[in-house]
Amino acid sequence: MIKYGESSLIANLYTKHFGRSSYIINSIRGRKAGHRHILQPLFLVDVVAYYKDTRDVQRIKEIKNFPVYQNIPFDIRKSTQILFLAEVLHKTLREQESFPEMFNFIKNSLLFFDLDESSMSNFHLFFLFHLTEYLGFLPDIRKEGWLDLQKGIVVTDEPYHPFYTNKDATAALRELSVLKIGELGRFRISRSLRGYLTVKLIDYYQMHFEHLGEIKSLKILQELFS
Repeated sequence: MIKYGESSLIANLYTKHFGRSSYIINSIRGRKAGHRHILQPLFLVDVVAYYKDTRDVQRIKEIKNFPVYQNIPFDIRKSTQILFLAEVLHKTLREQESFPEMFNFIKNSLLFFDLDESSMSNFHLFFLFHLTEYLGFLPDIRKEGWLDLQKGIVVTDEPYHPFYTNKDATAALRELSVLKIGELGRFRISRSLRGYLTVKLIDYYQMHFEHLGEIKSLKILQELFS
């Protein structure tokens, strides 16, 4: 978000029909601002905007949180994962691309995560893995072996380079790949494997997004689940 004028902000929003776009939101800063708590990372908002194709920055008429999260803002385990995923999405979602299927995946996943209590520790793994399908680089992990991150496929011989997952991690990803989000509570792994998979998935993203850079919130996530 960027400060604009005395009481306004320019914020990036990811929308169903216009993709990622920039919006001016008036009267959101200052003591009398009524919307100061709306623009939190990955909060869901309902927006009425004045949209013009010729504008680089659109203007919002009305904005409100909807649906309103019941648990994410008050649960450190959930809010930390949200910060982590928000940083990844900020660096991977492209400007001005309408992709309703990906929008629905993100929205529905967040709504499930807000209310679910059985799978909160592994939600970010599920999200990162399945998001690759919408971003265009879903790995082929149908076989047993080592997942070669450079090739995006499972190989039967251990690679000579360091960009791969070990057999246990590959098996865990294969299990994760066939689970629907409502079945995520059945996915059980150790803390060490969870941390390993998180790092490897970020490595995989970095291979497909040259300018992804360091994910600063990864360290906070790892400390939470260590």
